[in-house]
Amino acid sequence: MQQIINFILRNKTTLFFVFLLAVSLSLSIQSHSYHRSRFFNSSNWIVGNVYSTQAKVSSYFKLKETSDNLLKENTDLRTLLFNTGISDTATIDTKTFQYVVIPGQVIKNSYAQRNNYITINRGKSDGIEQDMGVITSNGVLGIVEHTTNKFASVQSILNTKSNINAKIKNTNNFGSLKWDANRYDMVQLEDIPRMVPLLIGDTIVTGAMSSIFPENIPIGTIKKFNLNASESFYTIDVGLFNDMTNLNKVYIINNTYRSEIQELEEKIANDQ
Repeated sequence: MQQIINFILRNKTTLFFVFLLAVSLSLSIQSHSYHRSRFFNSSNWIVGNVYSTQAKVSSYFKLKETSDNLLKENTDLRTLLFNTGISDTATIDTKTFQYVVIPGQVIKNSYAQRNNYITINRGKSDGIEQDMGVITSNGVLGIVEHTTNKFASVQSILNTKSNINAKIKNTNNFGSLKWDANRYDMVQLEDIPRMVPLLIGDTIVTGAMSSIFPENIPIGTIKKFNLNASESFYTIDVGLFNDMTNLNKVYIINNTYRSEIQELEEKIANDQ
């Protein structure tokens, strides 16, 4: 108590000035509508900014949760999209699906090598296996090549060993999608016959002959094509929908019929 009294005695002049200032401000605000309006407007501005900052901070911390929820919803929607024979979503049994979609995220990516690979944060414990397709919301990304318990390496579409069945959306003519290692935003579609009508801007999608990807997943658009008089097939440059330098969320596709299809194809090959 004595310390409080000593503090007041030492600072009595300053405290008296603060008291008089508070009284004068109070009288001024109460007696003048302009000052009163300015005071409350300033108070509202300060409080508003505090609440706004608080909302932004709260929104930031909820962003990851929101992103994960959206990815889960998109995964469910893509599963339905790839299994388009389903009409009643209320009685869905995922065990009957041909395609099962698993969400994931890119943790490492290369695009400047001849044989590029992508590492994702899903592995054997998540049901990921070799030869599963990997896509983004924009289109095809690559094919799973190796897996550990928690991670998987994906053979990028930007890999000289990559070979994906693709077709021209407008005509359904299919060929092989490869990469010549020249540009990270461009791949090449081969084996399209010269009699097929082509247009710059035609969309290229996955073909029906793939046991890895569902049909009609976007890949890119035709940017350039050439045909020499002595050749029977076009040379086609396809601009990718994916920005291969900026990858984040992915979807891994499991074709649950793949082993059965492969078994049948092997029997046919052995009979020939």
